[in-house]
Amino acid sequence: MGLLLLFAIFFGTMIAGVPVAFALGLATIGGFLYEGIPLFVAFQRIMSGVSVFSLLAIPFFIFAGDLMMQGGIAARLVRLAAAAVGSVRGGLGLVNVSASMLFGGISGSAVADTSALGSILMPVMKEKGYDADYAVNVTVTSSVAGVVIPPSHNMILFSVAAGGVSVSQLFIAGVVPGILMCLCLAVAAYLVALKRGYGSEPFPGYLVLLRSFVVALPGLFTAVIIVGGVLSGVMTVTESGAFGAIYALLVTTLVYRELSWEGFKAAVLASVRTTSLVMILVATASSFAYLLALYRVPEALAGSLTAISSDPLVILFMLNVILLILGMIMDMAALILICTPIFLPVVRDLGMDPVQFGIIMMMNLGLGLCTPPVGGCLFVGCVIGGVRIEEAVKTIWPFYLAIFVALMLTTYIPAISLTLPSLFK
Repeated sequence: MGLLLLFAIFFGTMIAGVPVAFALGLATIGGFLYEGIPLFVAFQRIMSGVSVFSLLAIPFFIFAGDLMMQGGIAARLVRLAAAAVGSVRGGLGLVNVSASMLFGGISGSAVADTSALGSILMPVMKEKGYDADYAVNVTVTSSVAGVVIPPSHNMILFSVAAGGVSVSQLFIAGVVPGILMCLCLAVAAYLVALKRGYGSEPFPGYLVLLRSFVVALPGLFTAVIIVGGVLSGVMTVTESGAFGAIYALLVTTLVYRELSWEGFKAAVLASVRTTSLVMILVATASSFAYLLALYRVPEALAGSLTAISSDPLVILFMLNVILLILGMIMDMAALILICTPIFLPVVRDLGMDPVQFGIIMMMNLGLGLCTPPVGGCLFVGCVIGGVRIEEAVKTIWPFYLAIFVALMLTTYIPAISLTLPSLFK
């Protein structure tokens, strides 16, 4: 009865329009009152949820991404991608995917990727004769690279929710699945472009390609500082995030000289707003997870799944389907914090490495950012592209399928996500 009350308050307040973080808090208070647990225990859980040193890296990662979005790094990455793959049939679609892979691997944010690259590429694609829905679909789905390819602040949230899974192992584990996913999206973009008869851009020459790479290199080096600092052991995750933010500020002001005072203020405000939302979610979700553990939800879920099938392959498929459905109706950060304590014991019993499950969760919930009714990337992409959501969704299925193929390969072939981490232990 207490569990039913907990979820009834949570989903009822969400349907009423209460933000997810506050819905979690209200549901937790209701659960504690029903069980007769003193409320100071709830506040202790809230404080312990945010009193984690590695969470300090999140505002730095977010700030670095916002600085790069405002400071011209995205435009240079687009020019590099255009010089490299623009001459292929439907080349601007491949440029979009390639630029997302590069920018997403630096900013760590799918929404920032959609906003920055969409503003640059969508008008150009429509001007060159590409359909608006195609431009939106490619931009939105390829932005998922931002949550899979390191650095990603969502991986830090998973690390905290999973009880201290190594952030550096998660970072390096996301490289191959992220690239695999972008390759699948590139194939989908090429096949759709071929079917619709889109043209290609002339190859600008190797000299232009080399020049574009040199110009983009300072921006690309941001990811090297953040990820390399963590993997080398020279810096902690928090320190690498701080150095990455400082470096992004120096590059956008002194090297590219495109970060204006207004752009700097916009980056500060955006990062403060996002960080506040994330930290409130972490705090309330920590207390919510305490009640889930009290009601033995992970054990109940494991029992339900094994009652349907004892085959680990079937159970993993069912978990993927559950995460995909949840990703359609809830925010990604909230789902990471709520679902990790529930699902992680189940996959551990199946023998899956927590690092592999972390990457699977990133890909699952990243796809949720591209699906209605709450897909943030889909909303941003449709606004920038001037396309109604229902029009975009009608033709987006090949790109959904591409991400799903990459997800299934990552789920059932552990080496895809675990080979690189094993080399850096």
